[in-house]
Amino acid sequence: MSGPECITGTLPAANRLDKAIAEATDLSRERIKGLIADGAVTLGGAVATSASARVAEGVTFTVALPPLAPLDLEPQDIPLEIVFEDEHLIVVNKPAGMVVHPAAGNRDGTLVNALLHHCRGRLSGINGVERPGIVHRIDKDTSGLLVVAKTDAAHEGLARQFADHSIHRRYLAVCAGHPNPPVGTIDARLGRSDRDRKKMAVLAKDSSRGKHAVTHYTLVQRLAHAALIECRLETGRTHQVRVHCASIGHPLLGDPVYGRTPKPLRSLLDSLAFRRQALHAAELGFIHPATGKTVEFRAELPRDMRELIDETAR
Repeated sequence: MSGPECITGTLPAANRLDKAIAEATDLSRERIKGLIADGAVTLGGAVATSASARVAEGVTFTVALPPLAPLDLEPQDIPLEIVFEDEHLIVVNKPAGMVVHPAAGNRDGTLVNALLHHCRGRLSGINGVERPGIVHRIDKDTSGLLVVAKTDAAHEGLARQFADHSIHRRYLAVCAGHPNPPVGTIDARLGRSDRDRKKMAVLAKDSSRGKHAVTHYTLVQRLAHAALIECRLETGRTHQVRVHCASIGHPLLGDPVYGRTPKPLRSLLDSLAFRRQALHAAELGFIHPATGKTVEFRAELPRDMRELIDETAR
C-alpha cells in the first residue's frame, strides 16, 4: 500500500486552523477536522490538536492525506454529454434511462460508473472514499442537467447551496390537461406514502414527517389534452415535480408511478414508444464554489420530448 500524500503550504491569513487550511487547499473544513483528529496535520513542525485554534498568517502547515479507499465499482467507458468541466466540477446532460447511483439491480451502466472512467482519480474524496461528488440526483427516467464535484471544497460548497435552496433549477414537463390558473405555486409537504413506501406523497402541512416543498409552475404551451409547463423549484425533494403536479390533477405524461395518461393520448404515446415521465432538467445555475462567480447552464429538450410536444400540438 502506498504512503500518504502530503500537502504543504503556508497559511494565507490569521484565522481558525481548519478555515485557514481550507482556504489554502481544496479540502473541506469537515475533512480537515477529521484529519486533525487523526493527527495528520502539523503546524510549524508540531502536530496540530485543535481545529478551532487561532493561527497566524504565514505559518507552514503539512497535511498527510491517507490513500483514498476505492469504490467497489467498475469504471466504464460510457459516453457522456459534458456541458461544462474544469478542475473543480463537471456538469453533464444526463439522458433518460441512465441511473445516477449504483444500487441493487443497477451495479453498472450508471452515471457513477461513467464518471469513474472519465475523471480517472480526479474525484471528490469526501470522508476519504474515492467517489464522484454527486450532490444531487435526478430520476433514472428524467433527462437533463446534473452537477458533480471533483474536489472536497467544491462538494462542500455545492452541498451548502443545495441545502439553503439557492440553486437555480428550471424543469420543462408535459402534463395531462391544462393547469388553471396557468401560473401558480404548489406549496405541499412531501414524504413517504403510508400505502406504498416506494412512493412519495403529499402530507398534511402540520405533519411531523416529510419535508417542506415548493414548486412554481407556468403554462408555456397548450397542447391537445396536455400542456408544456415550466417548473421552478425552491426545494429539491425526491420526485417533487412529479408528485406536486399529480397532486393538482395534472400528472406528467408517461409517469408510471404518479400519473395516468389521458385516454386520447395513450395510443400516441404507444406509437412514439414514449416510456418515461415527460420531465427534463433544462436549466441549472449556482455560485461556482471556487471562483465565486454565478454560472448558468442550459440543456435543450431531448428528441423524445420534442416529438411528444410536436405530435400533441397538432
